[in-house]
Amino acid sequence: MMEWEAAALVLSVRPYGEGSALVHLLSEEQGISHGMVRGGGSRKQAPLWQTGNLVMARWRARLSDQLGAVTAEPVQSVGARLLDLPLQLAMVSSACALADGALPQGEAHPELFMRLIRLLTLIGVAPEPPPVAAYLRWERELLAELGYGLDLSACAVTGACDNLHFVSPKSGRAVSEEGAGVWRDRLLPLPVFLANETEDGNPEDWFAGMTLTGHFLSRWVFGVRHQPLPAARERLFERVRRLAGKDDATADLNTEPELDPDEPR
Repeated sequence: MMEWEAAALVLSVRPYGEGSALVHLLSEEQGISHGMVRGGGSRKQAPLWQTGNLVMARWRARLSDQLGAVTAEPVQSVGARLLDLPLQLAMVSSACALADGALPQGEAHPELFMRLIRLLTLIGVAPEPPPVAAYLRWERELLAELGYGLDLSACAVTGACDNLHFVSPKSGRAVSEEGAGVWRDRLLPLPVFLANETEDGNPEDWFAGMTLTGHFLSRWVFGVRHQPLPAARERLFERVRRLAGKDDATADLNTEPELDPDEPR
């Protein structure tokens, strides 16, 4: 008999059979775990099994590769506090969907787990102004956790460490205003809050950040599996796009730029 008990984040829930639910959980030592909750779709249990909730979960199965049976008790509810805040709810759904889709099952990522708890707590306890910059810094950390970290420390062309305004869509390395040259229009804008933890930015900066991290998540994480970005992430992008007043023509994250062979790599 395989069994564990730990604090876990509810990443996704879907109906299963007559009144049960299939859940995906993220815990510090077990990573992503899948399980079945008997009665999880009932009116009594439904509030517990909401995306973004932190629960004390108990998972058990005869073999480690089997679908486990899950029970849980509530620890922290996020979504219930955000019912009238669609942008904040969209951030919770997007972060959970990205973790669920990007992290391998059964592989521990303790630091990312703790950062996700801190992010969801921040969204829940301080929903206004919306912590979009903190959310996007978490997406940057997700890329780094998976081995695709962005190098925002110095310009890929000049080596300078200041005046960094762009990122190469090919390499993920920063490019300075001076180093951009003729490639300027092919580079991704770098919002200051991705390199400076004290900055919060504005809707236009958030749009630039969503475009930047979305490009690399699509290309390096989901694209290599021939999968689109999770629908929850696309919905968040659309909300931020509308806040920034951008038209639909700028919203395609999956278009690969035509790169000059000599572009900064």
